[in-house]
Amino acid sequence: MNASFITYNNDCITQMQKMPAKFINMIFADPPYFLSTGKERVKIKDVYTTFDKGDWDRVRNLDEKNEFNRSWLTEARRLLKDDGTIWVCGSYHNIFSVATCLDELGFKILNMVVWNKTDPPTTYADDRLSYSAEYIVWARKCHKIQHFYNYELMKQINGGTPLPDVWRIPTVSLWEKRCGKHPTQKPLRLLYRIILASTHQDDTILDPFAGSCTTGIAANLLGRNFIGIDQSQEYLDYGIRRRKEIDDPVMAQKIFRKMSENPDEVMVMVNHTRKETKQLMMEKGICYLRAGDSKGSLLVTPGFEHMQYVLLHTGGEDCHLFRLKTKGHFQIWTKETLEEYGFHPEHAPYYVVLHFDNSKEIEISKQPNLKQRINTYRAKIRPLHDIVGIYD
Repeated sequence: MNASFITYNNDCITQMQKMPAKFINMIFADPPYFLSTGKERVKIKDVYTTFDKGDWDRVRNLDEKNEFNRSWLTEARRLLKDDGTIWVCGSYHNIFSVATCLDELGFKILNMVVWNKTDPPTTYADDRLSYSAEYIVWARKCHKIQHFYNYELMKQINGGTPLPDVWRIPTVSLWEKRCGKHPTQKPLRLLYRIILASTHQDDTILDPFAGSCTTGIAANLLGRNFIGIDQSQEYLDYGIRRRKEIDDPVMAQKIFRKMSENPDEVMVMVNHTRKETKQLMMEKGICYLRAGDSKGSLLVTPGFEHMQYVLLHTGGEDCHLFRLKTKGHFQIWTKETLEEYGFHPEHAPYYVVLHFDNSKEIEISKQPNLKQRINTYRAKIRPLHDIVGIYD
């Protein structure tokens, strides 16, 4: 893995002041939310819970929040290239101050993303709604200089429609905590999407509140360079352990696959067929496969409801990708019905039939690796990102 991974144990403002101007492509920042009250435990509805994370997260008044955010964002702006962007994560306790300071400093706010947590922690208070979301402000440095947005990839990941500003992503999973624990750790899946959306390979990403270096792990796995700053050497050491973990290619591949998973991601039916049959399928806009085993039983596997594309190939080669006419929709046809359309099915009395739009083939920038010995010839459902790949 050639991407660089550099950490500094320092106050972020002090460290950023030492850095040269205009060399950062993208910044992800997860500044303090200012939630900690100084009390170790608080009793709510007969349940004791801890809200104190340390002095760095201590509650501050609005003027103090604005002064702090204005200071670090000033340095962040100086470090960004003119076409660079910044993403800042927060709750309502701090995010409005961040947005105000971004506007005052001349950034152009692009979006306010709602991170809808699919598995939010319990909200113990009974006088308000349950907390299930955080907010991420995305802004570019200059009003008149265009930023990079990987529109087509984000559109494909979202099933062919533009990616919305509400993201359903789970919180940090146990597999992300093998090397330690951070109280405000962000999920790799969140950084994976942010980095893919707004950077190219070999770009340099800065995280001024790096913590356990989730940004750095996602960045390096995607071929981006990382610079992280944090006041806590303990948390940086945790991040360094995580970085060493992905020096193992097997572990790197395992973590990459997990962080690129999305329960709501669009799926692709991958179907091997003989060359002449594939050509007829493409002419008719019809893909068929056996409905279960040879006795005709129907087996619908998880992910079918998210299926929106079909990929036709012959022995793992000569791939053709098309969009289904209706997401997650299929019909059951008899062998005789398929024969009326010119096909010659031989292995079962009933078949799953998928209708796709054969008028527009979806371009694949790089042919996917579909050769898996005997499994090469078995129909399977795979996530779209496995097929389209990660590209600029």
